[in-house]
Amino acid sequence: MLFNSVPYAIFLALVFVLHWLLPHRFRWIMLLIASYYFYMSWNPELVVLIALTTLVSYSSGLLIDRFRNAEGKKAKLPKLFMILALVICFGVLFFFKYFDFFSESVTSLLRAFSLPVQDITLKLVLPVGISFYTFQTLSYVIDVYRNKIPVEKHLGYYTLYVSFFPQLVAGPIERSDNLIPQLRKERTFDYVEGSDGLKWIAIGLFKKVVIADTLSVYVNMVYGNLANYQGLSFIAATIFFAFQIYCDFSGYSDIAVGSAKLLGVQLMKNFDSPYFSKSIREFWSRWHISLSTWFRDYVYIPLGGNRKKLPRVLLNLMITFLLSGLWHGANWTFVVWGALHGFYMVVEALIRRASKDRTVAQKSKGARVVQSALQVLLTFALVCFAWVFFRANTLSDAFYGLSHMFAGISSPIHYVTSAARALNLNRNDILVRLLPVAMLAVFDYFSMRSDVFRSMSRWKPVYRWAIYLVMIWFILFFPGTGGGGEFIYFQF
Repeated sequence: MLFNSVPYAIFLALVFVLHWLLPHRFRWIMLLIASYYFYMSWNPELVVLIALTTLVSYSSGLLIDRFRNAEGKKAKLPKLFMILALVICFGVLFFFKYFDFFSESVTSLLRAFSLPVQDITLKLVLPVGISFYTFQTLSYVIDVYRNKIPVEKHLGYYTLYVSFFPQLVAGPIERSDNLIPQLRKERTFDYVEGSDGLKWIAIGLFKKVVIADTLSVYVNMVYGNLANYQGLSFIAATIFFAFQIYCDFSGYSDIAVGSAKLLGVQLMKNFDSPYFSKSIREFWSRWHISLSTWFRDYVYIPLGGNRKKLPRVLLNLMITFLLSGLWHGANWTFVVWGALHGFYMVVEALIRRASKDRTVAQKSKGARVVQSALQVLLTFALVCFAWVFFRANTLSDAFYGLSHMFAGISSPIHYVTSAARALNLNRNDILVRLLPVAMLAVFDYFSMRSDVFRSMSRWKPVYRWAIYLVMIWFILFFPGTGGGGEFIYFQF
C-alpha cells in the first residue's frame, strides 16, 4: 500500500475517522490493527519478523529494568539481556539483508586465492522496512539499558510504537521517548494540526509524483544502460538522481509527518533543505536526520566521538559512515558511498582543526554571499559525486560513468546538444522539468528561515488557495509523471 496510491488515501481517511470517533482508550487498539494491516498489505508472512523483533526488544527492556539494581552474579544480567536483544534483532536483519552479500564476497575472495568453494546464497525476500523498525527497537533497548528512558510495560503501546504505520516502512526512525508519550496522551482534534497534515501530505506528493517519478525516467534510462551514455548525459542523470532521491525520500517523510499530524502525532523532522548546505557536515545535519542522529548516538559517541585524540576521531568518523553506507544496502556500491562521505568528513575535520585559530578577515556582505554560494555549489558537487556510487548497479558501472563523464567536452556545443538528444529532451522539456524543481528550491529556501505554512496562514485566502490549486494540478495532471512508483528507500 503505497503512500502515493488511492488505496492509501482511502485507508488513511478511514483510520482518521475511526481514530477521532473512538474513545481514547480504544484508539491504540484501532491504530495497532491498522498498522499491522498496512504492513501485511505487502507480504503477510513477513509480519512474523516485526512481531518477533517487537517481542524480543520488549521482553529485553522488562528484564533489564527488573535486574537493574541486582547484586552479585545477577548484576551482569541487564548487560546480558541487552546483548541478547542486539544479537537476535541484528541477526534477523543480517540474515535477510546481508547474508547473501557477505557469502558472495567471501566466496569471491577465496576464489581469488584459487581455493575451491561453492556458492551459498539464499535469495531471500527483503522484508520491507526491516532496517527502520530494527533500528527503532534497538534504540529503545539501548536507552533502557543506559537508564535514559523508563521501560514501557504496556505491550500494546510498545507494539504500536514499533509498527505505527506512517513511519513504519521508511522512517523517520523515531525514539520511544518522543512517540510513546504521544500515543498514550488523550488528544482532541486540532483543526490547525489537521490542516497542516494535509499540507505536508500535498508537499510530499508533489515531491514524489511531480519531481521524483518524472526524473526517474531519465535516471533509469541512463543508469540502466551506461554503455550507451557518456558525457553530459551522465552528469545530467546524476544531478537528476540527486533531486529524485531527495524528493522521493523526503516526499515519503513529508507524507508520513502529515499522516501522523492528522492523528494528532508529531513525528520528528527528517529533512531540512539539505541541498542548501555549505559543508558535508551541515549536509548530514539536514539529510535523513533520524538516521544520522541514530548513528551519532549509538555508534559515533560510543566509539569515543570527538572526545579522543585526532587520529581516533577521524577513525570514528570513517567507521560511522562505512556502517551508514552498509545500512543502506548489501552492495559494495553503498560501502564506497559511505566511505566517500566519511572521507569528506575527515577532510573537513582536518581543515577545521587547521583553521580554527586563524583570524578571519571581515568580509563585505557581497563577498559573504558569493562565498556561501560557492560553498553550497561545492557541497552539492561532492554529494552528487558520491551519488554516482549510490545509484550505480555495480562499481564497474560507477567507474565507467565517471571515466566517460567529460567525453566530448572539447566541443562544448556538441557536448550539450548530444546530451539533450540522448535524453530525448528539447528546450521546452527542460524548462517544464526544471519548473517544479525551482518551485521546490524556493520552498526549501524559505523553510530554512520560517514556518512556511504559518506564514501562508496570514495571507489572503485567495492567494493561499491559488497555491493549493496549482499544487493539486501539478500532482494530478503534470505531464510525464508515473516513472517511479515505489519509494526508493523501501529497498533498505
